[in-house]
Amino acid sequence: MLLSLVLHTYSMRYVLPAAVMMGTAPTYVLAWGAWRLLSALLPARFYREVDDRLYTIYQSMVLFFFENYTGVQVIIYGDLPKNKENVIYLSNHQCTVDWIIADMLAIRQNALGHVRYVLKDGLKWLPLYGWYFSQHGGVYVKRSAKFNEKEMREKLRAQMKAETPMYLVIFPEGTRYNPEIPKVIADSQSFAEKEGLAILKHVLTPRVKATHVAIDTMKDYLDAVYDVTVAYEGTVDHKGQRKLAPSMTEFLCKECPRVHIFIDRIELKDIPEEQMYMRRWLHERFEIKDKLLIEFYDAKDSKRRNKFPGKSVHSKLSLKKTLPSLLFLGGLTASMLLTESGRKLYVKTWIYGTLIGCLWVSIKP
Repeated sequence: MLLSLVLHTYSMRYVLPAAVMMGTAPTYVLAWGAWRLLSALLPARFYREVDDRLYTIYQSMVLFFFENYTGVQVIIYGDLPKNKENVIYLSNHQCTVDWIIADMLAIRQNALGHVRYVLKDGLKWLPLYGWYFSQHGGVYVKRSAKFNEKEMREKLRAQMKAETPMYLVIFPEGTRYNPEIPKVIADSQSFAEKEGLAILKHVLTPRVKATHVAIDTMKDYLDAVYDVTVAYEGTVDHKGQRKLAPSMTEFLCKECPRVHIFIDRIELKDIPEEQMYMRRWLHERFEIKDKLLIEFYDAKDSKRRNKFPGKSVHSKLSLKKTLPSLLFLGGLTASMLLTESGRKLYVKTWIYGTLIGCLWVSIKP
């Protein structure tokens, strides 16, 4: 009985946040949908401005749970500018929380509403979220030979034409680094060796296509590229071997005490334009990431482990930036659920919103 109570208490650590974040999604989609219809006759930039503000509200609520609720310490290294910029954000990829890390940095630059993702194609089928991410400026891409360069360029050009602020998040590895699936790591290392590239230990060999298309298409629109390296503390077992990075559920259960983020701001003039040379440049950036992570996980001196080299700042997110969004969205959702007509609208939004979204993304990229 005691064990059951402990397990129940543990599960409640993530059930409540997950219920609120998922539960407010229909409310958010209804608000966004109303604005989408009202703004149909207005210039695209007006729609984007309000859409970005709405997205800021929702993601601020998400960050309330992932930062304020969990109490995780966010340690930042390197040169994160205080002001918002049009950027491409390149990061190593190891778990779903990596998406939230981009939000953590963006909110500290007052650019949270500008975050847009390059995502693998299968995620477009997520109920409500998949459709909305596309509407917000996200780009869905297929891997390898199925990658559609023309579609991606057209979508990015449309964003630039609408003067959309850009905080475009790309994970060049194409899939997550998972120590529990050694075959993926081995295949990545074999490919690097075959291509005459340095073999990487703590990251996968990056793919250049999406990065090249994004930089090449927006080179006159961007201010910089952020090269971001992320490490989650507590992901080494008793033998000193790297473990799987925390899932969103584990993160919300407060299993990650600190997250370390190293940012290197790169000027566009320092990046080769041709894809062949950019591929080499991108691999060199991932070599730098690998060295940082080797220091973090494998340093011989135990005092140098669990941190990146150089100066760091413990950055705490104020409740003023997150709690109002939680109260606003939570209040709207609760008021909807208090009436019978509101509950019917809520359920219909989940059902029909999902069906319309799936139909939309199957027709339009």
